[in-house]
Formats: sequence, structure tokens, C-alpha cells
Amino acid sequence: MARAVSSVPKAGDREKTAARLLASSARRFYDPEVDIDWDAPLAEGKHYLLPHRCSLYGTELWDRMSEDQRIELGRHEMANIAGVGLWFEILLMQLLLKAAYNGDATSRHIQYALTEVADECRHVTMFGRLVERLGCPPYGPRPYLHRMAKLLPTLAYGPAMYGSILVAEEVLDRLQREMANDDTVQPLLRMVNRIHVTEEARHVTFAREEVVRGMPRLGRAELHYQQYLIALVSFYVARSLIHPRAYAAVGLDPEEAYGTAHRNPHYQQTLRFGGERIMPFLDDVGLIGGPGMRLWRRAHLLE
Repeated sequence: MARAVSSVPKAGDREKTAARLLASSARRFYDPEVDIDWDAPLAEGKHYLLPHRCSLYGTELWDRMSEDQRIELGRHEMANIAGVGLWFEILLMQLLLKAAYNGDATSRHIQYALTEVADECRHVTMFGRLVERLGCPPYGPRPYLHRMAKLLPTLAYGPAMYGSILVAEEVLDRLQREMANDDTVQPLLRMVNRIHVTEEARHVTFAREEVVRGMPRLGRAELHYQQYLIALVSFYVARSLIHPRAYAAVGLDPEEAYGTAHRNPHYQQTLRFGGERIMPFLDDVGLIGGPGMRLWRRAHLLE
């Protein structure tokens, strides 16, 4: 069905948007080394991940777990999410640097891209410090995916590049916003979440406008490539948010728990909750469709 013209998002003037984002970045940014007290003790009994967002919530395995075991699972799942986050932030920086390499560094547009790289450097350090403070292994993506993702800076460009950035950022953003003001969550996590949410809001604006600008230039074959690439990246990002070793760390059979989590309707709904803001946008601009539909559904970002 054809989209109404009025439903398609519009982009502002590229240089004006970039200038506004540069001014916002100058007014408000954080240094995690200064703004977070990494030596503060972790609070007894507080959650690291809200229970209803844990991957096993609502399953028989969850019902058999003690409250301490559930909190511990949340700790390891949060460490894995942070590890996946910093992995993707490093990929994102490579993508932005490729755009800067091919662009004009005297433009506000490229200057903001470089400012975003500086933000992401701090975020990667922050997530690394968080995993260290939680006392968990640096889970991150599976080794095969870590190797395969090295191709992304070569393969990704245009709307799919910025759209993939949006999926990774906005799914995490929704979970972080939910936790940031919930006093049942560890104060350390709430501060990390607030910092990331505040700075990522600028990054989201930048990426959304780049998606909108790039879509009208795509021919039919190019559109299908872009649709498939963003679906593929989004599938692997969503699948990486849980890790078998996190279950083993709390005394569960890793393969049984991993399979249970992927079949868990509650966890599938959490993934759709993460995508509630970004998926309608991507659909409106035309990036959802074609050969990528099966991957979107397997990622549980679509029904």
C-alpha cells in the first residue's frame, strides 16, 4: 500500500541541524571519568535490569529461581548489553569516520559527525568501566559475529548505515529511559543511563535526518540492498542482547536457558518494546520491506 506523502518524515537543512547539534553538544556533555563515582558501593538488593526486562521473566526457569539469582541474572545480562553496546559504538565510530573521510571537514555536518565520534569514545569507556564495576566478564558479541562485523564499515553506507545505527541506539535508549528514573535500579546504572540517554538524543536526530535525506536517491535494486542490510544488522544486534555464558554464570544450563529466552513471549515483547519508536519511522521512510522482512520478524522487532 502506498504511503501518504504527509506521513513521510521530512529533514531539515543539513548545515542548520548540524550547527544546532554542535551548540547543544558544547552546552551539555558528560565525562564519565568525572561525572560518575565508580568507587561508590553497589546498593544491596537493587536491580541491574528491571525484572520484567530479563530474558527469562515469565518462564518456568524464572519461577524456579530465587530472588538473589534473578538479581544476579540481571547483573550479567546488563553487563552483556553494555558489552554489545560498546562493540556497536566502536563500529558506529568507524562508520562516522568513513563519512568524515569522504566529506568536507569545514562543513558543520562533518564537524558534528566528528563531535559524535568524541561522544562515542566516552560512551565506550563508560560501558567498559561499567562492565568492570559490575564484576562480570566482557561478554560482547559471539566470536563469529565479532569477526563478521569487521565487514560492516565496508558494506554499510547511506540510509541503511544510519538506520542500523538508529536501531542499535534506540532499542537501548528505550530500556535505559525506563530504568533511569526507577529507584529500584542500582544508582550507578541510573547515572550511566541518564548520561547515555541525554547524549544519544542528539545522535538520533542526526541519524534520522540522514536516513530521510538518503531515501529519495535510491533506485529499486539499491532500495532492496538497503532494506536487506539494515534488517541483517538489526537481527544480529537483537540476537546479541543475550548470551549463553550469562546463564551459566548464575547456575543455569546455558543452552536450555538461551533457547528458552528466545522462545519466551515476554522477552520477545521486550524487544518489540525497544523497537516501538524506531520501527514506525523506518517503515514510514521505506526501509522496512523486501528481502529483509523475515529477519525483522526473527529479531522479534516486528510481530
